[in-house]
Amino acid sequence: MMPATFSTMLDRFFNDTMMTRSQLTAFSPKVDTYETEKSYDIEAALPGLKQEDIKVNFDQGCLTISGERKFEKETDGRQYHRVESSYGSFTRSFQLPGAADPGKIDASFDNGVLHIHVPKNGHKPTQHQIPIHAGHNGH
Repeated sequence: MMPATFSTMLDRFFNDTMMTRSQLTAFSPKVDTYETEKSYDIEAALPGLKQEDIKVNFDQGCLTISGERKFEKETDGRQYHRVESSYGSFTRSFQLPGAADPGKIDASFDNGVLHIHVPKNGHKPTQHQIPIHAGHNGH
């Protein structure tokens, strides 16, 4: 009996977990939310995304983060045996308690983490798109 080649062994080992582009799992970013005396804060882990790939909107008390993490690793004849990272479009929405002033919501993106700071106040919520600026260590 001939010994299996390294490539054949790899193929057999990863056979059950091989993923094609159509099988990539949907990307749903991990989010931490917390409240202080003066604000609501949201931090979303968005590794591999660029600032321009992310949108933050506020509409009638609902804050929405959306974007897309694209699979761009199919280059130079590589044959992936395992892809555990998640890819695809995502939308995460958060209904904020109380009122917030959309003009004072601040969003920053630094080292793959989106931080949204929502000050508490007594103004009536309206609609607003929040610009995202680079964090302190961003490029």
